[in-house]
Amino acid sequence: MMIYATRVWASFICTSLLIPTPTLSLQANALIAPAIATEASKIRNKQWHLDFLGISSAHAISRGDGVVVAVVDTGVDPHPDLRSNLLSGANVIPGESGDGRQDRDGHGTGMGGLIAAHGQTPDKGALGVAPEAKILPVRFKIDGPHGEAGGLAQSIGYATQNGARVISISSTGAPGAEVQQAVQAAAQADIVLVAAAGNQPDDQHIGFPAAYPNVIAVGGINRDGRHADVSVIGQEIDIVAPAVEIYSTGINGGYRVGTGTSGAAAIVAGAAALIRAKYPYLPADEVAHRLTATAIDKGPPGRDDQYGYGVIDLVAALTADVPPRGFESVPATAPDDGGPTTAADGPRADQESSAATVRGLVTLGVLLAAGGAWGLFARRRRRSDDPPPRISR
Repeated sequence: MMIYATRVWASFICTSLLIPTPTLSLQANALIAPAIATEASKIRNKQWHLDFLGISSAHAISRGDGVVVAVVDTGVDPHPDLRSNLLSGANVIPGESGDGRQDRDGHGTGMGGLIAAHGQTPDKGALGVAPEAKILPVRFKIDGPHGEAGGLAQSIGYATQNGARVISISSTGAPGAEVQQAVQAAAQADIVLVAAAGNQPDDQHIGFPAAYPNVIAVGGINRDGRHADVSVIGQEIDIVAPAVEIYSTGINGGYRVGTGTSGAAAIVAGAAALIRAKYPYLPADEVAHRLTATAIDKGPPGRDDQYGYGVIDLVAALTADVPPRGFESVPATAPDDGGPTTAADGPRADQESSAATVRGLVTLGVLLAAGGAWGLFARRRRRSDDPPPRISR
């Protein structure tokens, strides 16, 4: 199990727990090739999260065509189920070279497959949430427990400068200036940032960068749609997605299965790609809002610390009529009617009325200015005290 050992930016971890599966070695190609082929024909049925998410209906609306999703992780191996969607990226690990299309651990390849695997035939090979999206691999660590804050910040910066419209981060750590600045720059560049919340028992609180305001913090659910025991809870959780026994692509042409919020974050990143393809001019904060506003409410009514705004609903996120942020909380009240003014009120009444009008206009101006400032703050925060509108379905 990959663990987070400290509360400093000394290291980052991939927030998933691997479950043992048959190992496929490259040392006996003649023997393992049929094994891989057999596994490829079975993998789709093991990807339970696809049916749970209503993937067929979602793909009839959007497949993420052309949206670039940066996977900031251990690199992404050119798996047969993913190869056509894999771009040349970067390796920012000191002393290493390469373009991000190498992965000795398998975690990054798994996340890339959850986002954009295209499979081999309509029913063979792994399938991603957005199978026509493009993966920009940015390798900043060798394996789960080893990664530096500077490398993560550099990776986010590379993705920001090289065409990413969504950045998927399945790592957690403590707060730090480098990463926070990189996150802010990406948000200002209109990029949707998605990050895993973290895994229990090693993580007790929502990790960073998920806890930053401009990042969609993703928790996990199990096959029953209930909170996954592995997923941390906290007020920063925005949305939840499948996180238990999630099958995807692995290294050396094989497949992997993992439990943890890593996979949930990759699934939400794929969902963001679907939305950005369907609504190409929708700002990043409105993409996040569309995801939370259409989520299926679980637990106590409204947002809660286990489920955030609820379980991701791909079809609703792609089809619902979602008001822009802020409109759902604007009060629709009319001013009180003070009754008609008569000539008997006299000049003093007129003066008082004029003074009241001036005071009212000044007050209104202050309120509008304050409201505008608060609206800007709320949009930058991406979260508000009031839950987003619930979509009927």
